[in-house]
Amino acid sequence: MEHYQLVTTVESASAAGKLAEAIVTARLGACAHIMPITSVYRWDGEVTREAEWRLVVKTTRDRLDELMAFVKQRHSYDLPQLVATELAAGSADYLDWITAETRRP
Repeated sequence: MEHYQLVTTVESASAAGKLAEAIVTARLGACAHIMPITSVYRWDGEVTREAEWRLVVKTTRDRLDELMAFVKQRHSYDLPQLVATELAAGSADYLDWITAETRRP
């Protein structure tokens, strides 16, 4: 089975925690790592620097599309970052754990 990590950013630690818990509860991600970051980007013609919180969610290819839709539906941003990358390698036990924790009930 293919495994992925999905990256998104949100506006606060509270929003990150709530979204991460909802994702794991829904079994769309096995885990979510949350970290504070500073983002610099252009929005509405202006360069902006903002504190944000980054979520990195581990999931499977089977659950990726549903995870992306779930995050987009619950996200407060007009244009949320939703970037997925395939995991090229990992320990078999860890990848098996991701598969087990994201299996549909």
